[in-house]
Amino acid sequence: MSDATATASALEVFDRRESEVRGYVRSFPTVFDRASGATITDVDGREYLDFFAGAGVLNYGHNNPAFTEALVEYLQRGGIMHGLDMATSAKRSFIEAFERLVLEPRGFDYKIQFTGPTGANAVEAALKAARQATGRSTVVAFTNGFHGLSLGALAATGNSHYREAAGVGLDDIARLPYDGYLGDGVDTLDLFEKMLDDPGSGLDLPAAVIVEAVQGEGGINVASVPWLQRLREITAARGILLILDEIQAGIGRTGTFFAFEHAGIVPDLVTVSKSISGSGLPMSLVLLRPEVDVWKPGAHTGTFRGNNLAFVTARVALEQYWSDASFADDIARKSALLSEELKGIAAENPALGLTVRGRGLMYGLVCDGDRTLAGRISKAAFARGLVIETSGAFDEVLKFLPSLTITDDELRRGLAIVRESLAEVVAA
Repeated sequence: MSDATATASALEVFDRRESEVRGYVRSFPTVFDRASGATITDVDGREYLDFFAGAGVLNYGHNNPAFTEALVEYLQRGGIMHGLDMATSAKRSFIEAFERLVLEPRGFDYKIQFTGPTGANAVEAALKAARQATGRSTVVAFTNGFHGLSLGALAATGNSHYREAAGVGLDDIARLPYDGYLGDGVDTLDLFEKMLDDPGSGLDLPAAVIVEAVQGEGGINVASVPWLQRLREITAARGILLILDEIQAGIGRTGTFFAFEHAGIVPDLVTVSKSISGSGLPMSLVLLRPEVDVWKPGAHTGTFRGNNLAFVTARVALEQYWSDASFADDIARKSALLSEELKGIAAENPALGLTVRGRGLMYGLVCDGDRTLAGRISKAAFARGLVIETSGAFDEVLKFLPSLTITDDELRRGLAIVRESLAEVVAA
């Protein structure tokens, strides 16, 4: 039996029974079985280097031993697994660690709302809280933003591919251009400020603005520090709540715990998910300034907002990686390596017009000259044992999201595969 035939046979049950909505399995067609660190192994024993990290869920790698040990110990002693929003020792320990290691060192005074387990759940809760706190309904979102696929979050998401699946109107969102959308030298916030100050603009005073400091699904678009600072000034001066979506760009992905920290701003609400549990277990939360926490008891619930196993690993992740500056320093060092290598790849292929953008260990190789190129590189890389996805409105960006704990050798090995794959695609 050929490898292709064996793979098709292994995937047959998914083709036969799983919904057509499935996506990533089409890009990475094999049956994965085990994983450790930056390596995933399929049922046939073939190893793949992971530059995808569960779309940003696995910042600390697969099956991190520190998390596994804590989970096994917790399960063996009969720790609570499901607790709704009741008080448990696991939740208490997480809150205390988050307060001690994240909030207090940054001078942040946030209440913590535990929502349903996905990032979209956190966004939905943040939008509802902002609308309740202000008594207004309009929310400003930005071009190429991605905030989730449930209806409220989808309304704030830019990509038409996702929006067309809604089946209903998506209302109460005003869309404005993100930083850099109109090219260098154009501050897109000029338009926002002009519309706010002009009673004839048609833009009513919004309840909130929702933004990503670095857009992941939108193509690794990085908002500049001055742009984010000005956005904070505009919103604060007018009583508009600022929501930072840190679901993919947060938890160290861009070098600091929160991506917005680079700008020195303090948002009114922050949505957090993906890597907050550390282990890949579902967990989401919203951080709210105390004045914004206007919820009445039980006004926003969710059956799985109390994933105590996730609280256990989240606490361990904070204690192991964020008790001092060493982890952030190591991310900065690896970021320099990644950036330098990607710029080298672009320089080696001047005819392709490749550009590089990103921060921390969240980078994109932008293939605007041929928008099919990134997808073809991803496919060729997978055949060579590298899992790497694409992003952007046209899937024109090869997206680098390796685990933050990846070794230098693994990082260089993955980049070598990208080089080889690019050469193969260009030659073809």
